[in-house]
Amino acid sequence: MKLTLSRVAAACALSVAMIAPVQASEPLTTDVARVSVDVANTIAMEAMKACRDQGIPVSVTVVDRNGIVQVQVRDTVAPPVSLSISEKKAYTAVMFNAKGSDLQDRAGTALTQLGEGLAFMAGSVVIEGSGRIFGAVGVSGAPDGMVDEQCAQAGYDAVAMDLDML
Repeated sequence: MKLTLSRVAAACALSVAMIAPVQASEPLTTDVARVSVDVANTIAMEAMKACRDQGIPVSVTVVDRNGIVQVQVRDTVAPPVSLSISEKKAYTAVMFNAKGSDLQDRAGTALTQLGEGLAFMAGSVVIEGSGRIFGAVGVSGAPDGMVDEQCAQAGYDAVAMDLDML
């Protein structure tokens, strides 16, 4: 078989192209910002305290940006079901980047049929600072979701200024 100079050059060029390092136009990895467990614990305990100050026992869940639980607490006499509800509230808030009360209009949509652990109800706020989303906090146990959300907001407010300075 007769090889021409142009075929040899093409084969060499192809070989070099295949072993050359890949140059990505975007970074190959991403950094996901998370609050420390100490900060998540502060948020949870301050949210619980805000409800306790009103005589309301609640459960509080803090999730990271991916919706994974970082801290979960249930007050001594809070209803056991409030634990899973607080987690669903926090998860929904971070997945939709909105506080629970802003998502209530989606409660009657097909999204609730997905079985993805979503809770479109008041009682959660997103944890953010310096233009980044860190997670969310969900609260359950009060007779009204807006009270849950006020307690969640109090938990977030306890660290918000520090997160804005990052």
